[in-house]
Amino acid sequence: MTDLTSLKYTAEHEWIAVDGDVATVGITDYAADKLGDVVFVELPSVGSGVAASTVVGEIESTKSVGELYAPLDGEVVEVNDAVVADPSLVNSDPYGEGWLVKISIDAAALDGLLDREAYVALTGGDE
Repeated sequence: MTDLTSLKYTAEHEWIAVDGDVATVGITDYAADKLGDVVFVELPSVGSGVAASTVVGEIESTKSVGELYAPLDGEVVEVNDAVVADPSLVNSDPYGEGWLVKISIDAAALDGLLDREAYVALTGGDE
């Protein structure tokens, strides 16, 4: 199990795990639960540049369509092809096998992101 307190979060319900200058991004279990059963995931191409707060992908569920936002400026260095092939991973393991993209970033950009306590407060205490 991922240590959820070690992650950063966005108000768009994404989590960010940083390893050096690479950020792994996924959606939170709260977002996955609100979406319902995920049936389609569209991710950006490796090598594409992304800008913070811009739409870089799409997540479709049986209930709705959600947009995936870039949490930080950077370049996509890897996408999770397993999630594209099996979108249900977003629901079954959002903090593990259900990760979405890896972005090369400037680690100083993390300052504007939420910690776990602030994210839980944002969702009204629902983890």
